[in-house]
Amino acid sequence: MIGVYRPGDSLLHRMPAGLKLSLLIVSIVAATVFARTPLSVGIVGLAAAGLFAVAGIPWKVVVAQLRPMVWMLLIIAAFQVWITSPARAVVVCGVLLISVALAALVTLTTRVTDMLDAVTRALGPLRRVGVDPERVGLLLALAIRCVPLLTGIVHDVAEARRARGLQWSMTALVTPVLVRALRTADAMGDALAARGVDDD
Repeated sequence: MIGVYRPGDSLLHRMPAGLKLSLLIVSIVAATVFARTPLSVGIVGLAAAGLFAVAGIPWKVVVAQLRPMVWMLLIIAAFQVWITSPARAVVVCGVLLISVALAALVTLTTRVTDMLDAVTRALGPLRRVGVDPERVGLLLALAIRCVPLLTGIVHDVAEARRARGLQWSMTALVTPVLVRALRTADAMGDALAARGVDDD
């Protein structure tokens, strides 16, 4: 899952967290702006695969990072084919897949504490205008945890739906996902409140 650090000694592991986060943002923006054809998306995808190889991340781990996105990508692809074209569907889904893969690569090669420290330091000057860097860091930590948690919920519900022979029922997918997501959010909110996160 995204957010699970894998120790290593590669160039990507040794790179400062702040630099990696900056390069991640630049890479995602560049892929979104410049990858306009299936060929260009394929080239960017090969480059991303090369980065995983440089980091020494096993391919089974890479597949595990991206597998939860399958259902979402299928829905987006079908929608894009319907309103635009198959080529556009490949571009949109490809860029989305590459973006998630790059984000996963950063979290696989960077300790979460290092990332949060980098964000907190970067936002330090904004204290003067009322921004709380520690709270922003907490939000980032929650986002890192909640994205794979939500995709895991979708995957589990989809597996249960197939086991009941309801693989074509969207209601059997959406309703349990919403219920479990809301219950998880409530539990997380209670845990944060119990730790005094809302205290001034």
